[in-house]
Amino acid sequence: MQLSRLLPAKGLSRNFLMQMSFPVFTQASRAMRNNVFYGVMALLLTACAVSPTGRKQLLLMNNQQMSAMGVQAFNQLKQTKPIDQDPRTNAYVQCVAGAVTSQLSGGRSPWEVRVFQDKSANAFALPGGKIGVNTGLFQVARNPDQLAAVIGHEVGHVQANHSNERTSQQMMVQGGLAAVDAFYGAKLGANRDAAMQGLGLGAEYGVLMPYSRTQESEADLIGLELMARAGFDPRQSLQLWQNMAASGGGQPPEFLSTHPGYETRMRDLQANMGKAMQLYQAAQAQGRRPNCG
Repeated sequence: MQLSRLLPAKGLSRNFLMQMSFPVFTQASRAMRNNVFYGVMALLLTACAVSPTGRKQLLLMNNQQMSAMGVQAFNQLKQTKPIDQDPRTNAYVQCVAGAVTSQLSGGRSPWEVRVFQDKSANAFALPGGKIGVNTGLFQVARNPDQLAAVIGHEVGHVQANHSNERTSQQMMVQGGLAAVDAFYGAKLGANRDAAMQGLGLGAEYGVLMPYSRTQESEADLIGLELMARAGFDPRQSLQLWQNMAASGGGQPPEFLSTHPGYETRMRDLQANMGKAMQLYQAAQAQGRRPNCG
């Protein structure tokens, strides 16, 4: 499933900022470097947040901005992608999505859910209360519990502000690369383009991709809890990823991927299954038994 990338679990250290954004400058530029550094640090401190799992985050955008962007993106998708009109399919997805989102706090109005005619096994959720499910997902999410695992994961991204975090991280990396180019680029001469490309790759594989894997794992665990609270069997999340692995296509090495490997995901889900089963059993005892078949 295509999901967003993310920021480092431990935040941006002073050494990281100095290395990425402020390399060795001339004596004349040192004062400017320090001013920029402390300005960035002030921005980081004012944008500090904590995810639902207790992980520190950098969020530079506000919720209203992210919601507006999510609504705009969803409206564009509805205009460019064919929407599945089958009443039974839509009732099925609406039932699962409604049960999962009913467990969210905050009193949000019902999420808008659309099924898109697309063969890729994918789904997504966007800020502003939007959920999209591709028809190709039904080839691997083969029952309501497995679909709930996917939708819970996607809604988990929204609950944890991962889109905001990803956008903020890209803003910081782009700002750092621009600072390197502005302060140091002229000294590189003919090697300037190659050096900037190298820095860009370092940011991609050293910062953005690992953080994306952290986000994915976090969304897995948030989704596991959401589906269990809604009354879906959390054990089916493991079967979902077994289906995904069996569907073929392979995966790149995990350190080159924005997503954790299948085995990593299943191991992490299994490690948290005890709590999820307690939530599931409590939901069942309270009568939360979604009938979405």
